[in-house]
Amino acid sequence: MRESRAAIRYAKAVLSLSTDLKQADKVNEDMQLIASTINESKELQSLLKSPVVKSKIKKSALLAVFSNINKTSQSLINQLIENKRLPLLSEVAKQYTILFDLSKGIQIAKVTTAIPLTKDLEQKVLAKVKEITGKNVTLKNTIDPSIIGGFILRVGDKQFDASISGKMNNLRRELINN
Repeated sequence: MRESRAAIRYAKAVLSLSTDLKQADKVNEDMQLIASTINESKELQSLLKSPVVKSKIKKSALLAVFSNINKTSQSLINQLIENKRLPLLSEVAKQYTILFDLSKGIQIAKVTTAIPLTKDLEQKVLAKVKEITGKNVTLKNTIDPSIIGGFILRVGDKQFDASISGKMNNLRRELINN
């Protein structure tokens, strides 16, 4: 919990600075790159968390991996190293993207389906979510064959489960309770 609060604080500070410098869009691209790269690389995760590896080596490795990032993004890495908070880098990057989207009035809707959404169905879901939330929405589709059919829609802290597996679980609970 404390780590996520610290990550949010760093993300807010970087967002404020990048907005003042009119670089928020570029820094957002950098943060998405940083979050996805760290998330996909077990070696990089180990490097960031390792207390044995010296900060100089971590810094040079990160700057080599992320050589094309903005100066503001580089200064975030330097600040995290200086404050001995480098393991938070991935979480700070994720929180920055969330805060950036909120500042632009964009909300992420996550749709879990058994098969990929068609373009037509994706447009219908986007229209319905925009109607409900009143905000611009970016749709992320996750494929999970275990839900059998239907969909699970998550927008913010709300979830709508119209999946077959969800309905079967509800039916199972009703039968057990009766």
